[in-house]
Amino acid sequence: MGEPLEFRIMGPLGVFRKGEELRIGGPRERAILASLVLNAGRVVGVDRLIEAVWGGHAPQSARGQIAICVSRLRRALGDRADDIMTSSPGYLLRAAPEQIDRLRFDDLVARARRQAAGGDREGAIAVLRDALSLWRGTPFEDIHSMRYDAARLRESRLEAIEACLELELELGNHLKVIAELVPVVEEHPLRERARAQLMLAQYRSGRRAESLRTYQEGRRHLVEQVGLEPGPELRRLHDQILRDESALMEVPVARRAEEFVVPSQLPPQALPFAGRVAELAVLDDALRFSPEATGPGTVVVTGLGGFGKTALALRWAHRRIAQFPDGQLFADLQGDEGAAALAPGVVADRFLRALGVAGHAIPEDLSEKLALYRSRTAHRRLLVVLDNARDSAQVIPLLPGGAHCRVIVTSRDPLDEFVARQGAHREFVRPLGFEESRALAVMLVGTARMEAGQEAMTRLAVSSSGCPLTLRMAAARLCSGSYRGSFDELAGHAGYDGYDGYDLARMVPRASVSAFADASAPGERQPM
Repeated sequence: MGEPLEFRIMGPLGVFRKGEELRIGGPRERAILASLVLNAGRVVGVDRLIEAVWGGHAPQSARGQIAICVSRLRRALGDRADDIMTSSPGYLLRAAPEQIDRLRFDDLVARARRQAAGGDREGAIAVLRDALSLWRGTPFEDIHSMRYDAARLRESRLEAIEACLELELELGNHLKVIAELVPVVEEHPLRERARAQLMLAQYRSGRRAESLRTYQEGRRHLVEQVGLEPGPELRRLHDQILRDESALMEVPVARRAEEFVVPSQLPPQALPFAGRVAELAVLDDALRFSPEATGPGTVVVTGLGGFGKTALALRWAHRRIAQFPDGQLFADLQGDEGAAALAPGVVADRFLRALGVAGHAIPEDLSEKLALYRSRTAHRRLLVVLDNARDSAQVIPLLPGGAHCRVIVTSRDPLDEFVARQGAHREFVRPLGFEESRALAVMLVGTARMEAGQEAMTRLAVSSSGCPLTLRMAAARLCSGSYRGSFDELAGHAGYDGYDGYDLARMVPRASVSAFADASAPGERQPM
C-alpha cells in the first residue's frame, strides 16, 4: 500500500497525500466520505449513508447508488482504496488518529488540559493554539445533511478558544485577549463565558465603561432573543465591576488549580472478582464514546441486594479509568447507616467541592447549584458513579452536563422513570453461574482449604444461589477463624434468603436460580 492519507474535516472536506489534495468527486461522494471520516474505525450503515446523501428524499435506487459512490471513492484513493472496507451493514474507514485532523485536535485539547492541571499554563496555551491552527474554515459547507456535525465542530473550536483565552487572562495578557475576544463575542453574542472574559479583560485594561457596555449588550441580546436574564456568574461579575472590587485586578494564580482539579473518588474494587464477562461487555458497548452523543451516556445496573451491582460498576470503572482523564466522581446515595438517603443538593455540594469550587462560591439555591454542577462538568471527560440510588428523582438532578461524561447508576429499583426519560441502558445483574461461583469461592477460601473439602466447596457455591455477598460472608467467617463448625456445615448454612419482597419475574427469574442448582450436580437437585 502507498503513503498514508490525511483526512481534513475542520474546514472544507479534503483528502491529502504528502500535502497534495486528491480529487474526490461530486457531492454524493463527499457526503459519504464525510460520514466515514467522522466515524473512522466504526461501521457506518448504508441506511445512514443514504440519509447523509439524500436526507428524507432518497430514490428507490439509493442503495445501489451508494455502492457506486463508494466504488468511485475507492478509485479516488488509488493505492489506499482498501482503507474503505465493506463491513456489514455498511462501510468502515480504516485510518489512524493522526491521519484525521479532528482526532488530532481532540488529542491536543486533552493534552492541554493535563498541562494546565499540572500548572503549566504557558505550555497549555501553546498546545491549544496548535489545536486551533487545524481549523481551516467552515466545515461541510457544501454538504447540507452534515449541518449538525458542522455545528459540533464549531462548538469544539469555540470551547478551545475560551479555554485558551482563560489561560491567557491568568497570565495577565489582557490586551491580547481583548483583540481575540471581540470578534468571538460579536459572532456569538449569547456565549456568556466569552463575554465574561471580555468584560474582565476590558476592566483590567482600565476600560471600565466598555466593560459595562459589553455586559449591557449581552443582556439585550439574551432578553430579546431568548427572553432570559444573564446567568449568575455574568451578573456577579457585573456587580463586582460596578463596585470596583480590587480582587478583579488580581491575576488569580491559584485559580487555575481550582478549575482543573481532577477528582479521583472511586472506592477500591471488590477483590477477588469472578465472572460477569458478558455484563462488562454490555457496559463497554453502552458507555462507548460516540460523536453522535448529545448527552452523557448512562447505564442503570439493577438487581437484588448482594448480587454485586456495585462490584460490577467499580470493576468496569477501574478497568476503563484511563478513558476519563478529567476525573471520576462517586457517591453512595444511600447515605450513612441509619440516616436518610442523600438529597441531590447534598451530593451536588460534595461534587462541586471535588471539582475545585470553593465552598463560598457554591450557591445556596438548589437550581443554581445544580446549574453550576452541570456547567463544571459540561466540557470534561468525566465518569460519575451514583451508587445505591433510591429512585429516579434522586438521580436525575445529578446527571452531568456534557456529552463526554459517562454515568453508572446502581439501584435495587429498576428506575423505570429514569430509563424512560433519559434513554438510559439498563442491565439486570443476575446470579453468578455455578462455575463462576465456584471460582469465586476458591479465590476467597484458598486452595488449601478447597482441597480439604471439594464437595463442601461445591455445596458452598450451590447454596449461595449465585449471590457473591453470601459467598464472601461465608468465606470471611471461615478464614477469620470465627466459625467453629466444619467446612461442610458452613456450606450447608450459606444459603441466600434475600428474595422476599422482590419481583423475581423481572429482577432475577426463579428459572435462572433453579438452572444454577441443576447445573451444579447433574442428576441431583441441590437444596435451595
